[in-house]
Amino acid sequence: MPAKYGARMIGDSIPLSQAAYDRIKVEHDDLVTRGKIDIARKIETARELGDLSENGDYHAAKEEQGKMAGRINHLANLLENGVIVEAGATDNVQAGTTVGVRYEGDDTVERYLLGSIEERVEGIEVMSPGSALGVALVGHKVGDIVEYETPTGAKLKVEIVTVGD
Repeated sequence: MPAKYGARMIGDSIPLSQAAYDRIKVEHDDLVTRGKIDIARKIETARELGDLSENGDYHAAKEEQGKMAGRINHLANLLENGVIVEAGATDNVQAGTTVGVRYEGDDTVERYLLGSIEERVEGIEVMSPGSALGVALVGHKVGDIVEYETPTGAKLKVEIVTVGD
């Protein structure tokens, strides 16, 4: 299990809530046990159908196996590099918190959860703490106006309207 570090990024670590870490662990364990067995059975059943060069079931099962292997590797990376963040009451934007921002010249407040895509919840977009805006927001508080540069080179300003729920 990853170490607990308050809600901040450490090197190449991936901030995760305990709930997200637990969900990832359950999915990973299921895929490396039941999932691998199920796909091996599908491949074996498809092989029994004959000529593999024109066997659609076999090719579909092999493609599914490849996708599953990719997902297993992704989840293993999250588990290995995950850092449990404890997003408690805070005045500052940090990994694991929800932040409401208003872009300069706009009246709409957009809400983001600053964290891994594995943290996603209904109704709130997820923003990586390593993204240009995510990096710019970390450490700031309500009322601060933050300027950041987009990957295309445009400079944008946002006002932090809310931190937390």
